[in-house]
Amino acid sequence: MSSDRLPARNVMPVCILLSVHNGAAFLDALLQSLGQQTHAAWQLVWRDDGSTDHSAQIVRRFADNLPTGRCVQVTRSLERLGVAGSFSLLLSHVPDGHLAAFCDQDDVWFPDKLERAVNALAPFHTTNEPALYCSRQMLTDSALARLGLSPALPPEPTFPMALTQNIATGCTIMLSPAAIRLVQAAMPPPAGTLHDWWSYLLVSGAGGHVVTDNQPTLYYRQHQSNVVGAPAHFAARARAALRRGPALFMSTFRANVTQLLRHGDLLTEPAVARLGRLRQALDIPGPAGCVARWRLLRRMPEMRRSTRAEQMIFRLWFVLG
Repeated sequence: MSSDRLPARNVMPVCILLSVHNGAAFLDALLQSLGQQTHAAWQLVWRDDGSTDHSAQIVRRFADNLPTGRCVQVTRSLERLGVAGSFSLLLSHVPDGHLAAFCDQDDVWFPDKLERAVNALAPFHTTNEPALYCSRQMLTDSALARLGLSPALPPEPTFPMALTQNIATGCTIMLSPAAIRLVQAAMPPPAGTLHDWWSYLLVSGAGGHVVTDNQPTLYYRQHQSNVVGAPAHFAARARAALRRGPALFMSTFRANVTQLLRHGDLLTEPAVARLGRLRQALDIPGPAGCVARWRLLRRMPEMRRSTRAEQMIFRLWFVLG
């Protein structure tokens, strides 16, 4: 489902979830952009994930200039949790009825970022249907010089597509209240999968709505400290995939399938059936397994990646197991 501008519903409150770790170089620019949001009904819920610089002091200084309660620091766990663990903890602090927006410490949000996401999720705010919004990004270098747009997003991504590739970049994601409850019930994700891909997998696997917006909503810095980068062009992405090789991808693919099956009660029956067939094919060793996985791909043409080059790489790796 693609995003269209809907009538604003600024009464819908949003929790911005921010995990900081040694982000002092870029935090001021991010926080300033939060303060310029056209959607005013937001609260910042944040935690410091073991920083050794003055990241926490920067956020506290930002909070001191806002009304009491506008920024809430989560201090329940002070040890280093990592990206997925930190966002899992933050998500558990979202009040009922709020939307949740993941936030990275080194980006700069466009003023209407929250407004676009809130408007897109307005039809799902009070329903039991989980919904996830995500958008493209304007890629920049560390000084915010523009490098180009992130890849275009498909209008109606499906669960099989989510299994093969994450299109939902965490810093652009907003979750509806029902999606928050769904993701909370299945946290943490398996090792090797971050909170954004896991949210996308769960919402699509539960028969929810994935709303994609091909208008960029933020400046996404590319620098040496990025946990995950975002090459702008498909050729660069294909080369990066080839350099990583099949072992890491297939290990992550298997872990996602296994963990999703553990939470089968949260997913639709067709999703669980598809996962069962994948698990069975992945467990067959040797040449017989290659044949079984090739046949399964022919029966699941919807399990595809964004570009032809990436699709060819995926199919080869999946068949080899």
